[in-house]
Amino acid sequence: MSHTNPDPDPRNTPGLDAGGGVPPGETPPAESSMPEAGPQETHNPPTGWAKAPLTLILLVVVLVAALFAAMALIIAL
Repeated sequence: MSHTNPDPDPRNTPGLDAGGGVPPGETPPAESSMPEAGPQETHNPPTGWAKAPLTLILLVVVLVAALFAAMALIIAL
């Protein structure tokens, strides 16, 4: 991709004094937008839970439930 300078050359721009100043009554040149401004590509972050953390959480829940079930059986006997 080639980059072009959007700023005009002050030596070739009409209505500018030496040094780039604008004389009274003149309107300065409009600014142009830069094509390289802004994000170059969009990044979509992943949504939802990953498989490994979800599996670990479910495993812990099942183990805690089994522990409570075992304790209830021991107390009931």
